[in-house]
Amino acid sequence: MELYLFSGLISLIWNTVLRDAHWPLRESPKRDRWVACMLVSLLCFVLEPAESLLWERVEWECQKRALIPVSLSVEPALRQVAPDLVAWSGCQRRRHGDQTHSSPFIIQIPCPSSEIFLVSGMKCEAEQSQGLQMEGQQEISATDGGCVGDIVIENFLVESKKSTPHVQLACSTQHSAFPLDGNTLCVWNTEDPSQQFLALRGHHQPISAVAFGNTVTPRLICSASPDRVIMWSLDECREKVLEGLIPRGTILGTLLGKVLHLRFSPDDRVIAMCAGNKILMLDPESRSTLVELEGHQGPVTAAEFCTWRAHVVISVSEDRSFKVWDHRIGSLIYNSPVLAASPLLSLLVVEGSKQLVTGCAEGQLWIFSLVDRHHYRCVTRVDLRKKRESFSTRRLESNPGSLPEESRLPSARELAEGDDVEVMLPVLGLAHCDLSLGRASECGLLSSENTSCVWIGSSAGLLVFNLANSELEAVLHYKDFRNLSIQVAGSCAMMSKTSDGKAFCVLTSMFGNEIAGLKVDPTALLRCQQRPILGTRLSVLPSSRVLPTSPLHFGVVESSAQPARHRQPAARSVVRDQPLVFHSKVRSSGYTSAPHATMFSPKTNIKNDCKRFSERKNSYKWKESPMQNSPPTRLSRQLAVAEGRAAVRCIQFSGDGRRLACGSANHLALVFDADLTGTPAVFPGSHDGAVNTVCWSHDGRWLLSVSQDGTLRVWSARRTELALCLGKDLLPKPVQSAQFYYIDTFILLSSGPEVQLFTYHIDTCKDEIRRYKPKSRGRVVVRLPMTGAVEVTSLSAVNDFYSYIVLTAGRNRTLEAFDLNVGRSAAVITEAHSRPIHQICQNKGSSFMTQPSQLYNLFATTAIGDGIRLWDLRTLRCERRFEGHLNRCYPCGIAFSPCGRYVACGAEDRHAYVYEMGSSTFCHRLSGHTDTVTGVAFSPSASQLATATLDGKLHLFVAE
Repeated sequence: MELYLFSGLISLIWNTVLRDAHWPLRESPKRDRWVACMLVSLLCFVLEPAESLLWERVEWECQKRALIPVSLSVEPALRQVAPDLVAWSGCQRRRHGDQTHSSPFIIQIPCPSSEIFLVSGMKCEAEQSQGLQMEGQQEISATDGGCVGDIVIENFLVESKKSTPHVQLACSTQHSAFPLDGNTLCVWNTEDPSQQFLALRGHHQPISAVAFGNTVTPRLICSASPDRVIMWSLDECREKVLEGLIPRGTILGTLLGKVLHLRFSPDDRVIAMCAGNKILMLDPESRSTLVELEGHQGPVTAAEFCTWRAHVVISVSEDRSFKVWDHRIGSLIYNSPVLAASPLLSLLVVEGSKQLVTGCAEGQLWIFSLVDRHHYRCVTRVDLRKKRESFSTRRLESNPGSLPEESRLPSARELAEGDDVEVMLPVLGLAHCDLSLGRASECGLLSSENTSCVWIGSSAGLLVFNLANSELEAVLHYKDFRNLSIQVAGSCAMMSKTSDGKAFCVLTSMFGNEIAGLKVDPTALLRCQQRPILGTRLSVLPSSRVLPTSPLHFGVVESSAQPARHRQPAARSVVRDQPLVFHSKVRSSGYTSAPHATMFSPKTNIKNDCKRFSERKNSYKWKESPMQNSPPTRLSRQLAVAEGRAAVRCIQFSGDGRRLACGSANHLALVFDADLTGTPAVFPGSHDGAVNTVCWSHDGRWLLSVSQDGTLRVWSARRTELALCLGKDLLPKPVQSAQFYYIDTFILLSSGPEVQLFTYHIDTCKDEIRRYKPKSRGRVVVRLPMTGAVEVTSLSAVNDFYSYIVLTAGRNRTLEAFDLNVGRSAAVITEAHSRPIHQICQNKGSSFMTQPSQLYNLFATTAIGDGIRLWDLRTLRCERRFEGHLNRCYPCGIAFSPCGRYVACGAEDRHAYVYEMGSSTFCHRLSGHTDTVTGVAFSPSASQLATATLDGKLHLFVAE
């Protein structure tokens, strides 16, 4: 009864005093505001006596902003008696323990210089131009410890009369826009909160799509509803509001149906409007439709212009395909096949990498190449749910103690067992992500200068996705921040280029009427979730001298004592008298003296061989390789290695680029000329099993081979003779890979779960008396076991210069780096691939080509069915992925070009692929093979690429 009495009293006073009396609102806004404050305060005090102390505090907080606090129980009565007083209404319900409280309303009385709006009981970042201020921002605290309080800030929260879960929102560098109460377009200035909150009215039906223009002057915005499409100029509208006039827009079309998406062209001269199954190209100047693009079998959900080709527009639809159009002539350029089982919802064109990114309702993401010669090929397909699980696993393993239970991401078991965990991540929106690479690199979070990332807006949160390595860099779940008003989003829009380096996001609630604006600091988000680089970064380039306790110190001592050992044979020819039985000197019988006549002359002139090799090496004209211009793509010659179909398993060029060694499945190791002409040198009786690895020494004198028979052999490259054999007596477990190391000082090999460092001595001098007793020998210096005692599947180290780092791969899909200067493991990368790695390839450069020093820290790994991954040793991060080739059954080899710009690999589709380091898709596909390409090798001195196939053939490709 009291409610109705006071409601009638307020209605009477409001209608007689404020409306019909001689107190017009625009003439005396302060007096009208004081009368309204008195009436509402009286109503609040009578109906809410128990909360008088609370309301005193709220009233005191609102006095500075000329706002009126209104209780939740009073607001319906106030809306009935003064409908034009309350423009926006809303209540934020916060949970504290087991109780739920309703925040008070804040109402702003209308005045000539401001729009009418109501914000729920949180501080809003808006200041009116005539002294009406709403001060401060409320920082939303997170449950992720105390280190991420500055990650996300909720700038504003409004409640609409009508729910808008599935509408296109808009964000630009300075503004954000969203529909309110159905047919009102609201614009919020994200850079200058002092400007007023702009409300634009002109639609009669609910707004379904909003888009900003791309030009700065004039700043345009377009809104669409089933009844009309209106284009607004923000500068003109703001001037109209300040003058007390109603802003008007330009109507571009009427009764065009439900519009799902709007997009301006790069020059704002054309607007693409997605209505039904068609795309209408509108001309804002003539207010006419230029062309209608028809061809989709379902409603078109998004459209984007190609920034470097303005006449090209790309669209996605609920028919699960995308199409490429030439909107100038209205023709279809490309029509993709069906991509997914659910509709495609979002689309983004990345100008830097020239890629197309699209996502569907089931959380699948596709990336396509838009390079002209690539013909819209698919670069990769990503399952966001699996990526989120792997990201959660890596995050917990890197720092498990710092993540409390309520803030960590759900594990795979929880995703399978939990009922309240959302499994699907629909891709509601895509936007460019500026990670402020300078700030991130200082924190040790990102290393690649060409890192290209995108924001992915989903119903559960925001994700930062790296297009280069196809991995998630950060995940922001709305549920991790308890005080965020929206926990499940229905639609979202993001923009990362704000003046303070932060990203701005507009969200609408899936199940409510709330609309919120969030400001996210991506650097703080990365700092909290990424594993920083601790201590000294690893590098293949040594930064200190060899330690006295290092295993490599043994090789330094041996090399320094080696010249004295070479002078010993000259002293053996001197006849010396030694005490034999008696205490006096007795002349020797003469067996140690030099013979009087030369009976035979064995070929032991090793010194002459070295001299001839040096002369041949110096006579060669060294010059820079032309690999900087173009990679080898033209087939020059092919050759069958042996009779039958014995597979060629490995190939490698010598350091001078003149010879090519290969190992085959028929137990042979062969050496060809670099141009595959002439008769090859065959090493007879090489092995009793297939040859898995061949490796040249740095000086080109020796050739190392490893076979499945469990032996390692070193051959004289010139005389094709066996110089050293390490058998099962020294290597009880099979050898997977081996190579020369530390400029031929050591032999590095993997045997079972260990990495072994051997020192060796090769002596090819023949003794006719003890011709069957080998003089060459090898000895283990150090054994380094893998973490977890798993079998080593591959290893790699630099031999062209002194380096302490050895890279290994284990059967458990891990990568491990050993520092041989200290003789222990330096770093471990878990889950490097989804399957065991079968090859590690380092960017070792060439004597004929110079590279920046930081490029030597790049290395690539490959696994069957998981493509190629490019890593940076300094950060232990995967920087890029190459997945355009087919490799599902047989291990195919990879190789770096001498210039460091290209990566070549074999494939099972009878092609070799060449990738450019700055692109995730291949730039050349080399044909002409008749079987699976098992190995590839770049020439260090010329623009040549050699490939080996499973049917026993070699192919040589040269530059055009």
